[in-house]
Amino acid sequence: MLSHPALNAALNGTAAILLLSGYSFIRQKKVTAHRVCMVAAFLTSTAFLVSYLIYHARVGSVPFPGQGWIRPIYFFILFTHIVLAAAIVPLVLVTLSRALREQFDRHKRIARWTLPLWLYVSVTGVVIYFLLYHLYAAG
Repeated sequence: MLSHPALNAALNGTAAILLLSGYSFIRQKKVTAHRVCMVAAFLTSTAFLVSYLIYHARVGSVPFPGQGWIRPIYFFILFTHIVLAAAIVPLVLVTLSRALREQFDRHKRIARWTLPLWLYVSVTGVVIYFLLYHLYAAG
């Protein structure tokens, strides 16, 4: 059975793959496939958020055990991840609502910002998981 951190990382990784797939599809003008991927990315990210909140309500914060040069790198990634994770929620909601209301010009303008930020948050979520739960697990 997946632990909550592993489930959260899997959901983040899946969201990143869906985002990249959706971007690829829209570049190929495959609008339906794009829509399916982006809605799936939204639902996957929503499932991540619910799972993350449940896990941390039960466990609290988990201290980073790493020392030396990796420590400032970890905290830089964590800080940027947290700041952008807070910012991405309203961006995703606005981007999605514009698409659903068929305001495609406005959707495209904001999606140019939303996609790279959302992708960064999803990928760094997986990186943080590996740094926190696997890099020092054996040591």
